[in-house]
Amino acid sequence: MPSPRPEFKSESDGRQNLLLTGRPGIGKTTLIRAIVEKLGPSKAGGFWSKEIREGGRRVGFSIETLTGQTGILAHCELSSGPRLGRYFVNIKDINEIAVPALVNARKSNKLIIIDEIAKMELFSKEFAREVRLCLDNQRVIATIQQRRDKFLDEVRARRDVRLLELTVSNRNEMQRRIIAILGI
Repeated sequence: MPSPRPEFKSESDGRQNLLLTGRPGIGKTTLIRAIVEKLGPSKAGGFWSKEIREGGRRVGFSIETLTGQTGILAHCELSSGPRLGRYFVNIKDINEIAVPALVNARKSNKLIIIDEIAKMELFSKEFAREVRLCLDNQRVIATIQQRRDKFLDEVRARRDVRLLELTVSNRNEMQRRIIAILGI
């Protein structure tokens, strides 16, 4: 029998999905990792991404599930896939690693971690569909790209979403705020 679904503490606006936004490099992924560590990894599922660096230069991005499965999100040395800047996006690993991690978290009533909802990941229609399903469950903590896009704007406009902007001045207090919202 699945454990009871994690509930966010009710705040005045009743929004249940927490989306972190902010400029690149501000610490959104670091914050999500700290939240999962505080919560306990057995109570969360999903994935995060990180830069792949070679010789001090960013050459791509990896996907890592909370259970440790890894793949390539995008890389400058891939030879196929949609191109975004100098990177080729690896839809296969998005569909075979990130999407199943989200499905498993959603079906097991865990807190769903999505790092991140952005243009690269959205090349996968399966990813976009699963993000909607996860948000419908109202147990999501995600990072979302700041740029304007039809899908991103739709997600930000949902009535069940609370958008939190991470800045240099609030990033130390933001972890405490999210932990209070989660009730952990």
